[in-house]
Amino acid sequence: MDLNSDLGEGFGVWRLGDDDALLTIVTSANVACGFHAGDPATMRRVSDRAGERGVRVGAQVSYRDLAGFGRRKIDVPPAELTDELRYQIGALAAFGPVAYMKPHGALYNTAAVDTGPASAVVAAAAAAGDLPVLCQPGSVLARLADQRGLRVVNEGFVDRGYLPDGRLVPRSQPGALVTDVATVAARAVRMAVDNVVEAVDGSTVRLPVESLCVHGDSPGAVDLARAVRAALIDAGVPVMAFVG
Repeated sequence: MDLNSDLGEGFGVWRLGDDDALLTIVTSANVACGFHAGDPATMRRVSDRAGERGVRVGAQVSYRDLAGFGRRKIDVPPAELTDELRYQIGALAAFGPVAYMKPHGALYNTAAVDTGPASAVVAAAAAAGDLPVLCQPGSVLARLADQRGLRVVNEGFVDRGYLPDGRLVPRSQPGALVTDVATVAARAVRMAVDNVVEAVDGSTVRLPVESLCVHGDSPGAVDLARAVRAALIDAGVPVMAFVG
C-alpha cells in the first residue's frame, strides 16, 4: 500500500505542515505546483528532499486559486484548463522527475463527477508522458483515464469523512475531518485489508484503493501518518510507493 501526503503547500514566508517530517513517513509526495500553493523555492526543496529519501514525487495540480487554496470551483474551458495543468506539471518537472499527478481540492472533487474537468486532467497527464493519475475510485476521472490507457491509482482518505455514495463529506459539513489518531489508523487498515470504509451514517462503502492519503494540513498530520504507517505494517501490509 502506498502512503501519500500533500506537501509543499507553503508560499513565500508562509509555511503549512511539516514537510520534512512527513517525508520520513510517506512513500509518495503530492507537491503543490504554484496554483493553489507552493512556489519555486518550495518545489525545489521538497523535490530535493523527497529524492534523498526515495519518496516519489507527483504533481498536485489545481485550479488557479491561490487565495482560496484551490478549494473553490472555477469555470474554466477544458482546453484552457488542460494548458494550465500542463503548465503546473512542467513547473514541478523543472526541479526533478514527476512520477504521477493528482488533482487538488475543488478540481479533485469536480473531476470526480464532471466530464469537462476530468477530460482536462486526463489530457494533461497524457501530454506529460502518460502519467499515472491518483484519483477517487469509481469516479468520472478514473473512467476517462482508464479509457485513455493511463494507469489509474485509486485513492482513499484516512482523515476525511465519506458519504454513503463514496464521495467525500464537504469540508463545510460536520464529519468532514477525522482527526483521532486511533480512528484514523483503524480506518487505514480497514481500507487496505478489506477495501471498505465506514461512511458518516454508519453504512459501509466499498473502496478498493492502492494509495492512502494523509493531508499535510490536517491537525496532527505527522502523528496521523506515523500511526497509519505503523498500523499497516502491524497488519502485514507492505508500505511502498505505487510507482518504481
